[in-house]
Amino acid sequence: MAIRWGSYKVKGLHDELIRVSGRPRPAARALCDYLRALKDKDIEEYRAAAETAIHVMGITFTVYSEEEGSIDRAWPFDIIPRIIDRSEWQQVEAGLRQRVQALNLFIDDLYHKQQIVRDEVFPEALLKDSKNFRPQCVGIDPPHGVWAHICGSDLVRDSDGTIYVLEDNLRVPSGVSYMLENRQIMKRVFPELFENYNILPVDDYPSQLYDMLASLAPRGIEQPEIVVLTPGIYNSAYFEHAYLAQQMGAELVEGSDLVVDKHNMVYMRTIEGLSQVDVIYRRIDDLFLDPEAFAPDSMLGVPGLMRAWKAGNVALANAPGAGVADDKVVYSYVPEIIRYYLNEEPLIDNVPTYRCFNKTERDYVIQNIAKLVVKPANESGGYGMLIGPQATQEERDKFVNLIRRDPRNYIAQPLLTLSTAPTLVGNRAEPRHLDLRPFILSGEKTYVTTGGLTRVALRKGSTVVNSSQGGGSKDTWIVDMESGQ
Repeated sequence: MAIRWGSYKVKGLHDELIRVSGRPRPAARALCDYLRALKDKDIEEYRAAAETAIHVMGITFTVYSEEEGSIDRAWPFDIIPRIIDRSEWQQVEAGLRQRVQALNLFIDDLYHKQQIVRDEVFPEALLKDSKNFRPQCVGIDPPHGVWAHICGSDLVRDSDGTIYVLEDNLRVPSGVSYMLENRQIMKRVFPELFENYNILPVDDYPSQLYDMLASLAPRGIEQPEIVVLTPGIYNSAYFEHAYLAQQMGAELVEGSDLVVDKHNMVYMRTIEGLSQVDVIYRRIDDLFLDPEAFAPDSMLGVPGLMRAWKAGNVALANAPGAGVADDKVVYSYVPEIIRYYLNEEPLIDNVPTYRCFNKTERDYVIQNIAKLVVKPANESGGYGMLIGPQATQEERDKFVNLIRRDPRNYIAQPLLTLSTAPTLVGNRAEPRHLDLRPFILSGEKTYVTTGGLTRVALRKGSTVVNSSQGGGSKDTWIVDMESGQ
């Protein structure tokens, strides 16, 4: 037998499947029993079957390097799933709904009365220095008052089992296609497990995404024309753009495929002629979206698109300007934002965060930089950050200078001991750290995925889960224990 849970050592960490005693958590018991019965050759066959499925399905991600440029690599996938009991997930889902509702009210307020600034709950200086506030969006009223239609919030669990929100991704969050593909791989490799477990589905995401986008259509027709706007094949998330367009039955377009006429209507060029577009799920950053309104040299966007959106002739998801809340300094205010707009206490906590623009907190960060994780306000993918305990003195000194030069751009957090889950290393299961990115859709209704994209740090001891930096992924099972297994 290859996997012996008695030799799987949790060592004071919170493990998603195995308790400190070495016994499986209730929701994982049947899975652990199944894995324990496998022989080495069984594990090798299952792993080979997963790799074959990834190859056949064409699941790739793009990595950039200075030496080789952009490289497409096979999706790194671990066949041991992460399991969460539905009763716990319902609490998480309620917290995510609350969070996104408050963030949409916050964004809408910033582009209208800015009452939260007038009431001195959110500092005016932070708004003035925001890299993602778009003056071009002031006064615009998107359908249903929603700006961030698709949100991916990253969740982590600390060593005591507490779930925290690590950050919110409100501009063009990616990864949902890998969540869907992970499930398809597991169904191919372990069909028998899906017969024995009551695993809640994720397969309905494309239809939920389509329904949400259709609810934004200004013409109110039964079958609006929805397109996915991509920067093109060289974008690292192009696989996802193509996948979601195909799953929704929507057209995948580039900026050159669209045109805005003198009446501020958006049309798609087709072989039959021009076809009016109602909703654009855009996967292009704000500044490249419309050369008339933003970067004039952008070749990716559509001239006049902002005019059409302002006129109410086309819907854009996510709305331009939504990224004002996709800022790690703004993140630190989300608990106050929830209390201000909803008059409720946050259902999911933030990771404790130090704001470097505050002198007292900045001094603390500088004095304790060897113990903290320092993050720039607007970077993503794990880039531009300092993990103090793992950094050299030279690297720490560099970040002290960066913080002093631009304190608004940095926050700091304690280094959490992220939860682990059993991950195959050879034919043995070893603990590896992970996080979770659920996706929240907001339109007329709000929909939260049952689970999300679990990303796992494949290197021993590492807490960096991004695939571009050596991370991998697992299928995420929300298991309904009350309905039995």
